[in-house]
Amino acid sequence: MKALVALILLVQLPIHKAVPAAPPAPLGCDDPQSVAAAEAAVNYINGHSHHGYKFALNRIEDIRVVPQGPNNDIIFIELDLLETKCPVLSPTPLANCTVRSFAEHAVEGDCDVKLQRVDGTLSVLASKCHSHADSSEDILKVCPDCPLLASLNNTEVLGMVSAALNDYNSKTTDSYLRLLEIGRAKIQYHPVHAVAAEFSVGATNCSAEEAKANAGACQLLPEDQSNFGFCTAVMVKRPSQDLQVDCHLYGHQVPAPQIPLPGVTYAHPGQDTSAGLVPSAVGFINHNLGLSHNNPIASESSSSEILRSMLSAKSVTKRAVAEAAQHDKVPRPVGFVPLPPPCPGKIRHFDI
Repeated sequence: MKALVALILLVQLPIHKAVPAAPPAPLGCDDPQSVAAAEAAVNYINGHSHHGYKFALNRIEDIRVVPQGPNNDIIFIELDLLETKCPVLSPTPLANCTVRSFAEHAVEGDCDVKLQRVDGTLSVLASKCHSHADSSEDILKVCPDCPLLASLNNTEVLGMVSAALNDYNSKTTDSYLRLLEIGRAKIQYHPVHAVAAEFSVGATNCSAEEAKANAGACQLLPEDQSNFGFCTAVMVKRPSQDLQVDCHLYGHQVPAPQIPLPGVTYAHPGQDTSAGLVPSAVGFINHNLGLSHNNPIASESSSSEILRSMLSAKSVTKRAVAEAAQHDKVPRPVGFVPLPPPCPGKIRHFDI
């Protein structure tokens, strides 16, 4: 009888099931952790880009954190960037680089980046970027007289850059400069016909005087003596003819470790200039960042995985937005102020 009572009591005892741990709360795009990850990603992108200009953070579009274990997370982040006026080879810190204004025909970059955070330390595993200039229609609505970006292999642009560099070399007593790449160009037709361009140059092992005999024999200085620079030029063709050229050399940049952000590590300690810009005026015909880079020491860092993971993150985000929209239909008490959505984040400069 006692055994029967004990059995009945045992059956009546509540069964406590293990409750799975709640998933971590979504990280907002403007949270300090998100901003730190974005800054690490932008520094990595600029450090591994060999063409065009440095890009600055404009907005964090989305972020997704996937826990891997204690104090170990994988972070997928989607960024909107804007082109600055600093070429990638410029030693100017990004914080001191001016973002090009909307009227200057801004260029926007879109990047998906995968990072890992272990014990609070961030490392970039892979990144994939592309960029595009703002539409001509948008620029002309705001600034009807603003000249628009021209293709970098436009024959008028190529002819002007060649003439500008020849003019500079003919007047300098320093090193003979060679063209590395054209970064930007604009053509204006009214009220004057003018061509403007920005281009990167490199000092050669010849003086300007020596180059007059055989410029083709002049080679870029070796890495331990390299000296890159940047030129701007404007050629007015009509109604009068005028050419103005200004070139500035940075001086030899001794490879040095990047000044890291707190808690951030990089696959490569410094910007690689030895494998940077190649002497080609027509290699890049548009303003596309076109960067795809994997950390060679990172595992599971393929660009295809980034895209798959980011697409998954975007679908989750869209679902969350739809659910939030449904909740917003519920009547709220007077004076209720809804919290801002976690993503996308604030715009730091302007929207394109």
